[in-house]
Amino acid sequence: MKAPTGKAQDLKAYDLAREAINNLKHRHPFLEQDCDMVTMGSVIQNASTSNIAREAMIGAGLDLNTPAYSVTMACISANVAITNTATAIQAGAIKTGIAGGVESSSDAPVRISHKLKKTLLQAQKAKGIKGMWQVFKDFKFKSLAPEAPAIAEFSTGLTMGADADQLAAKFNVSRQQQDEFALRSHQNAAAAWEAGVFDQEVCPMPIPPKFEVVKQDDTFYANSSLEKLSQLKPAFVRPHGTITAGNASPITDGAAVSLLMDLDEAKARKLNPKVVIEGFTFSGQNPHGELLLGPAYTIPKLMNEAGLKIEDIDVYEIHEAFAGQVLANLAALQDETFCRESLGLDGAFGEIPMEKINTQGGSLSLGHPFGATGSRLLTSATRRLLESKGKYALISACAAGGLGSSILLKKIG
Repeated sequence: MKAPTGKAQDLKAYDLAREAINNLKHRHPFLEQDCDMVTMGSVIQNASTSNIAREAMIGAGLDLNTPAYSVTMACISANVAITNTATAIQAGAIKTGIAGGVESSSDAPVRISHKLKKTLLQAQKAKGIKGMWQVFKDFKFKSLAPEAPAIAEFSTGLTMGADADQLAAKFNVSRQQQDEFALRSHQNAAAAWEAGVFDQEVCPMPIPPKFEVVKQDDTFYANSSLEKLSQLKPAFVRPHGTITAGNASPITDGAAVSLLMDLDEAKARKLNPKVVIEGFTFSGQNPHGELLLGPAYTIPKLMNEAGLKIEDIDVYEIHEAFAGQVLANLAALQDETFCRESLGLDGAFGEIPMEKINTQGGSLSLGHPFGATGSRLLTSATRRLLESKGKYALISACAAGGLGSSILLKKIG
């Protein structure tokens, strides 16, 4: 389940994570005493809650003897939390685990400048007025200005948006194609919310000080249009870039957690399990030019290992960091040269039908709280698979640092 995004700017990541776990506990009361592990992903960490999984678990009222740990792998942090938990279950180390992630971009830590930090440390050791004078005599007031978290890739110096622009150009994805895909995402999300699809997955959040209750995402635009999207200016590569605020995912606040259990344990608790994690894989590729190609690397690898073809998968949930990124990955899988040289395949992997991809919205319309998105993808893919007549679902995502993840789900009921 996921917690709503947007208006929670006065809440800390801890608050969001606690409420997501607490809501899951209320749905399954046995978790208060019988959860074997809590694992959560997070990217922008607050030093006071560096192991946010543990703090949120305690705040949600789970048994204090329950171990908990936090992981970070950029935008696929929740994916790691989920697969780590699945691996622990498969190994017999645990039977029941809560996995997911959380992010509060509104509560991002702001650092003091290196000059100010150095000066303050020296001041602690200074002796007397003379010593303090020596420390502060050359101090500049501009050093008091805080330093916001960097938004550029450390290894390349480029923003992810600039990388997405380059990737879209490399695979000939036009601005119009990106705007059309973004519009599709918003329309699908609006229709899904209207149909009540997410009602049972989102826990209402009372926001202090007035405790206004937020019940749904506020990031999708039901009344958007191609005309409106086409009027937006390039956000990263000016003036000729194709990535805009309209075809990029909004960075939001949110938390999402998933309940994972050993199959026999779930049956013993009469939970009627219907979907299992069949397999998963991660990738690392060159951040120079391939930063956002995680799905193109992991989807074929995972499906080949499982002996499956594109047509065997009925549900695809692909993280929409940017419309251009999704479309470029889909184009890469149809590019014979890329598939031969980069994936080691005999030819093009093939075309994934658009009607199977993100049919109820995605990160472009539902938002992207970095550490939580993987759990949202898992929930959406599971629900869509159960609604379908198919057998398999696949979720996939790219991540900063040139990383990728894919997880395969199988219907058993």
